[in-house]
Amino acid sequence: MAAAEHKSMGAPDEVRKFNNGQMEVVKIGGGTVGRATFQPGWRWSNDVKPIAGTDLCQAPHFGYVVSGRLGTRMADGKEFEAGPGDVILVPPGHDGWVVGNEPCVLLDWNGATNYAKR
Repeated sequence: MAAAEHKSMGAPDEVRKFNNGQMEVVKIGGGTVGRATFQPGWRWSNDVKPIAGTDLCQAPHFGYVVSGRLGTRMADGKEFEAGPGDVILVPPGHDGWVVGNEPCVLLDWNGATNYAKR
């Protein structure tokens, strides 16, 4: 059985900054949790694509929207918008953007391992 662990997002193991946002990363229990903060105007295809080097985001996301609104468009054209309290599951092959004038804060239990890693 694994030992109990405790970490704070207020003291992340790593902070990855990119245009219009950042990802705070905590490694715990053999996994990685990320807290992304996307500022108004953030769009993956403009602000993270140059780091990733792919046409669409290839990170899978299993997350919880804490605040703000996030738009997502899949490669097949399907779109959805998520807001506070929503849980999202987004497979690889998507673009994302902030909807509105409020920053979007997202907790991500699946896609943070290599997201926006230089």
